[in-house]
Amino acid sequence: MIQIPSDLNPGLVPLAFLLGTWEGAGVFDFPGEEKCNFGQEVVFSHDGRDFLEYTSHSWVLDAEGNKVRPLESESGYWRIDKDRKVEVVMVRDQGVVEVWYGELADQKPQIDLVTDAVARTAASGPYSGGKRLYGYVKSDLMWVGEKATPDVELRPYMSAQLKKVVTPEEVAEMARNLPDMPDDGIAFFR
Repeated sequence: MIQIPSDLNPGLVPLAFLLGTWEGAGVFDFPGEEKCNFGQEVVFSHDGRDFLEYTSHSWVLDAEGNKVRPLESESGYWRIDKDRKVEVVMVRDQGVVEVWYGELADQKPQIDLVTDAVARTAASGPYSGGKRLYGYVKSDLMWVGEKATPDVELRPYMSAQLKKVVTPEEVAEMARNLPDMPDDGIAFFR
């Protein structure tokens, strides 16, 4: 269920489906790098201003699903305008800063993004741009990332399916909002 916080900047309501902490797993596969399964935690939060704050941490998983080592970390800020155009500024732990532009699909919670600008430090690996698709599908956040380097054409390299993490406070709030139960508790299920 998508909840819209009362203190959310009104301009961000179209992005409300992203809010929260999301956890899950995916696949990483790019030429010249080790193919692996990864775990991921993504957090979209807000403080009332006209942007969402974004952080993502991913880690390599072994065959049993245990964390082996960090894979990628990134953070940034997401904005949307009245025409549903989305802009993202993102910093990655590999020494890359990106500006992404895209839009929120009409009538569905799906965002397509493409890099507009990429800046790299001397220590970062080769990278020339990317594309991303985020979608809210059956209460899960799903995404796929594409990447290009000077030697590799744009191709998918990471994708994941993430489930929303529910905090004890959110469970308590849901319980407070349940309809009144009949005294025996069984009639509710009839």
